[in-house]
Amino acid sequence: MKKSIGNSKGYTWGNHCKGWPLVDSKTLSIKQEQMPPMTSEKVHFHSSSQQFFFVLNGRATIRLADETFELQPNEGLLVPPGIKHQIKNNTPQELNFLVISEPSTFEDRIEENF
Repeated sequence: MKKSIGNSKGYTWGNHCKGWPLVDSKTLSIKQEQMPPMTSEKVHFHSSSQQFFFVLNGRATIRLADETFELQPNEGLLVPPGIKHQIKNNTPQELNFLVISEPSTFEDRIEENF
């Protein structure tokens, strides 16, 4: 079956951010997510899941432990399990990206502070 944000059940997270699960199983999760300008996710980590963030359009700032990365369209970043991270949209443009988690982050999210 073809998947897109048009035929996936969307959800809202954070401060008016949106997401659409494209693949959602215990072993793999692929979501397309959208962040309005000047929004951010809470700092957190996953004990078992690794995640790959891939920017479709806009610019993402990802804080990973004590490093900060700026991602442009067609760039991605792997976040290993156990590493505190946070994605932000510090720009006046909308940010759209894929987040691929293996295994799924369902019941594997621990909120933290830097």
